[in-house]
Amino acid sequence: MAVDERFCFMGEWYDPQASMTRTYQVLFYPADSSIEMYDVKTRRAFLKRTKCETIKFNDFFIGNTINIFSRSIKIADFGDAFTARSIGKNQERTLAIIKPDAIRSLGDIISAVYENGFTIARMRMVKLSQNEVMYFYSEHKTKEFFPRLCEFMTSGPVVAMELVGSDAVNRWRSMIGPTDTQRAREQGAHLLRARFGTDGTKNALHGSDSAESVQRELSFFFGSKYGVNTACYNDTTCCVIKPHAVAEGRAGHIINAILIAGFQVSAIGTYSLDKVNAEEFLEVYKGVVHEYPKMVEELMSGACIVLEVRAQNAQAVFRDFCGPADPEIARHIRPRTLRALYGKDKVKNAVHCTDLAEDASLEVEYFFRILDH
Repeated sequence: MAVDERFCFMGEWYDPQASMTRTYQVLFYPADSSIEMYDVKTRRAFLKRTKCETIKFNDFFIGNTINIFSRSIKIADFGDAFTARSIGKNQERTLAIIKPDAIRSLGDIISAVYENGFTIARMRMVKLSQNEVMYFYSEHKTKEFFPRLCEFMTSGPVVAMELVGSDAVNRWRSMIGPTDTQRAREQGAHLLRARFGTDGTKNALHGSDSAESVQRELSFFFGSKYGVNTACYNDTTCCVIKPHAVAEGRAGHIINAILIAGFQVSAIGTYSLDKVNAEEFLEVYKGVVHEYPKMVEELMSGACIVLEVRAQNAQAVFRDFCGPADPEIARHIRPRTLRALYGKDKVKNAVHCTDLAEDASLEVEYFFRILDH
């Protein structure tokens, strides 16, 4: 990149005081990670060029929410032709579906997504009805396998993911391999359908086959929100994989560890919290732990992945599995816990887990019932 190369984006921020959305021109200079902002309506400078080392170039993709000095700015569009031309090709989108037979391998699949350079922009676990599956796969309705496909896709939850990356449609389809699992195995054991699929119907994963399909399929899962939320709110607890762990590509490893330990992930979703939401969610720690302001800052610093974790006596058992809040202490006394393995310090400690039994269902409901709506 040129020394003073800059990229321009259109950003939106909801101003709670004025009850309105404000639009900004956001300029990003990769050479020194500095940001400049202009208010589109008033045509005046809002933020002079300032270093913001917590923000990376890869954070700037359409639909993402980034934290700029405690303001949650949603990237709505490219701000000029140069930016669209320069990085637009690296921000192609595709829809991936983890099918019912591969939910048990959720962590491994998410790890593969990150390891291959994709960003998960949005993700949600849903249960599809017969009519929804028939509508989604309507192009196959005359095929002999269609009834089997519908029966399989309604047999359990699925996880839909919006993936962002260069040449996303072709690269994801290349990663998963042929529709028939046996053919995938013949082509290479590394292919995801070879690793996680069973046959031609139970083939673990779906990938959009064209740019046109991407638009329709993303709209199906993330626009009109077909599918029933899978959160069950009983015998469950809340796990938030914090933004730093998501940005480091650790989410898949953390989910894998949770599943291997015998917990069930009964709901999952991506969330970008603004200051109000982060403070509200962490309110129980206000005035109790002196790290509270930094905890809020971390939670709103980028996308987090939220899980409803299910088990008998879920809150207590899962809290024990996460380990002490301070990863340094965890590494000394509980070295196999999540925070010991993936945490950095008391704020960036990889995961939030529900600390009080009476808060477990409330925390799960906060994400999967309140924020989802």
